[in-house]
Amino acid sequence: MKLENERLCVEISAVGAELTRIYDKKRGFELLWEADPAYWNRHSPILFPNVGKTYHNTVRINGTQYPTSQHGFARDNQFKCISAKGKEASFLFVSNDETIEVYPFDFELAVTYTLEKKMLHVKWEVKNPGEEVMYFTIGGHPAFRFAGENEGKADYILQFPGQDSLDYILIDMKEAAADPSKVYKLDLSRECCPLSEEMFERDALIFDGGQIKEVWLCRKDGSPYVGMKCDGFPNFGIWSVKNAPFVCLEPWMGRCDDVGFTGEISEKPNINKVAPGEVFEQSYTIIAGE
Repeated sequence: MKLENERLCVEISAVGAELTRIYDKKRGFELLWEADPAYWNRHSPILFPNVGKTYHNTVRINGTQYPTSQHGFARDNQFKCISAKGKEASFLFVSNDETIEVYPFDFELAVTYTLEKKMLHVKWEVKNPGEEVMYFTIGGHPAFRFAGENEGKADYILQFPGQDSLDYILIDMKEAAADPSKVYKLDLSRECCPLSEEMFERDALIFDGGQIKEVWLCRKDGSPYVGMKCDGFPNFGIWSVKNAPFVCLEPWMGRCDDVGFTGEISEKPNINKVAPGEVFEQSYTIIAGE
């Protein structure tokens, strides 16, 4: 599926309803990572019904343990295009016998992409057609590639408008879970910090508490390359692979488990819940720089 206006050309795959291309026609830049398997073979997967990993790859629902996979199963399933008109397209994935085996809830997950000038709006809707409250986390994982063929992290900075500093936690690599026992401070100079390879030695930087409402990937001279607005997200991740020419800016509604979490899914911090017949909605926006 292709959406296009005077500024952007966007392509979306039916598999995972995943963005596979954002091309900036004005500047001649491919903004989205091309999924080179040498580093990471995805572009912008949708994380559902779990963001990251659950502790020991299991989740407890109504007293029963179920196996989970990292970032959930939506990203690997076929969505149906249910609407395509002008500069907007919507995709739908519905629970089935296979999903019920590992996630015992009925659901309808709709994803809508809308082009508006230099912006791409991404909207999620999770409907509960079942008879019990459903619980889940959901997140975005877009990877933005660097513009120049030989550019690396040292050629870019991150800007967080209105912020003086941010607090983050890291992954306990042995436990493959978040470690909230130690909080780190990301000091900013004029709202900015440099990107570096060292930032990602312990996987993603995890920002809790709804700290990030807007973030920009900028050139070293401060010129904006690509940005994101994501008001209302309690969690946010920033991630990359060693020596890879991209960085992921990830708005999350909920996140991976903390080390040692073995409670019910309903007890998980920042869990989303939807009553029978109700619909959860959230959205974020990707913005091309000037």
